[in-house]
Amino acid sequence: MELINDWRIVALLCLTLGLAPFVPEPHLLGKIRWIAGGENGMEMKDYFDVLLHGFPFILLLRIIILKLKKSSTEPTSDQ
Repeated sequence: MELINDWRIVALLCLTLGLAPFVPEPHLLGKIRWIAGGENGMEMKDYFDVLLHGFPFILLLRIIILKLKKSSTEPTSDQ
């Protein structure tokens, strides 16, 4: 469980699995454009592919939200 809470590992996953293959464009970006274009011809495997390549970014967003939530609930010293 510590691995998904380590921002360095999650950032590495975003840069590798999240964006691979890099040429001619990041795979996730191409899939997002395909979905935004109306999803013509997308199959179930394409949706799974979006989930697989997007999951590291979901984990990164989760870490950012948890850090912001933690910093907003910490008591401040106003002396």
